[in-house]
Amino acid sequence: MGSGSFFKVLAKNFDVLAGPLITLVYPLYASVKAIETKSPIDDQQWLTYWVLYSLITLFELTFAKVIEWFPFWPYAKLIFNCWLVLPYFSGASYVYQHYVRPFFVNQQTIHIWGMPRNKDVFSRPDDILSAAEIYIQENGPEAFEKLIAKARRKSKYASNSYVTSDEIEDNSGNYSVIHDDTRY
Repeated sequence: MGSGSFFKVLAKNFDVLAGPLITLVYPLYASVKAIETKSPIDDQQWLTYWVLYSLITLFELTFAKVIEWFPFWPYAKLIFNCWLVLPYFSGASYVYQHYVRPFFVNQQTIHIWGMPRNKDVFSRPDDILSAAEIYIQENGPEAFEKLIAKARRKSKYASNSYVTSDEIEDNSGNYSVIHDDTRY
């Protein structure tokens, strides 16, 4: 009967015993190993995990009174942390790439004084064509043709490995050769 009650206590407190091992001990060990390797992939995995662990901890601290009403919370948290930690699932990378990163990287600006938001020129796939049309409207088709010719000359020079200078046309139609920050 003694071993039966031991396993009963172990089963009832599994989340308390396994939680620190899964959420702290193993990630700490894996993070130290990741620091010692030269691969940035494992560094990203464990930095991502620690960001998510911080967010989970902040969530728990903020909503502690509400979480107390859910008896399954410790088990759900343990399963979620297993999914985040185990490299087989790469859950930390998935959550970070699909939920956390878009929230922090693509922050929306607040419109103050009713000013319209400055849109990024290349936010849609067809924006290169739109940018070209706007450039033609503002500068004329001749300026656009000169820009295309300049880009072709640069790509021609870039394809020749022995040429290390750039040729630039100024407003008067003259060409300058720039080499090592010096005009000739």
